[in-house]
Amino acid sequence: MLADSFETIIQRRRSNRRFDPAIAVADEVIERSLKRAILSPNSSNMQLWEFYWIQSPEEKAKFHALCLGQSAAKNTAHLVVFVTRQDLWSQRAKWNLSRIQESLQGKEPGKMEKRGLQYYSKLMPLLYRQDPFGLFTGIRKAMCFFMGIRKPFMRFGGKADQRVTVHKSCALAAQTFMLSIAAEGYESCPMEGFDAVRVKKELGLPSGAEINMIVSVGKGTDEGIWGERFRLPYENVVFKR
Repeated sequence: MLADSFETIIQRRRSNRRFDPAIAVADEVIERSLKRAILSPNSSNMQLWEFYWIQSPEEKAKFHALCLGQSAAKNTAHLVVFVTRQDLWSQRAKWNLSRIQESLQGKEPGKMEKRGLQYYSKLMPLLYRQDPFGLFTGIRKAMCFFMGIRKPFMRFGGKADQRVTVHKSCALAAQTFMLSIAAEGYESCPMEGFDAVRVKKELGLPSGAEINMIVSVGKGTDEGIWGERFRLPYENVVFKR
């Protein structure tokens, strides 16, 4: 059963912090896993993410230092840097818009297509556009306040709300990637301990980009598992209403 296979993958996936340098991980494994990560759910299909695949020995050595010398970044076969690109919202909205327009092939748009065209041409600019004076932020906050008086309404005001949204989407992609690595028979470790300023500089990223996490990949060792996995009891975190 598919559920049994997924249970095996979930149980196998552990954050491993020490990799066997003698065992390589084929590029095809990383490529397949990144293609699966691209299929991850994300807000409005805006795909405000980029994935930087670090594979050369020279670059991996640099990133070991940028990851503060963590053991999880040492002797890794590959590293993948998951990056949010909130600053690319206009480009990605236009891409989605063009996909809908191309699908019409000159035909009159139906109800769903009209909604999609309005969604990416009007709603996305309203949600993501910024200006030096905070005018659009003020408009969004006012809309959320007044529309939310009478009925439930999405509270999406300032840049911080946008930032949370794109980081959630990027984290979903990172999780898909790590589950794929586990399914391929290898181990990974997500890292939040890194010098984000220097990582951005090394990758040549603009100021609008942010580092979501860095994931190391390799053949894990027994020493790389730091004890048994334990979690809070089910009843402490799951509440039925």
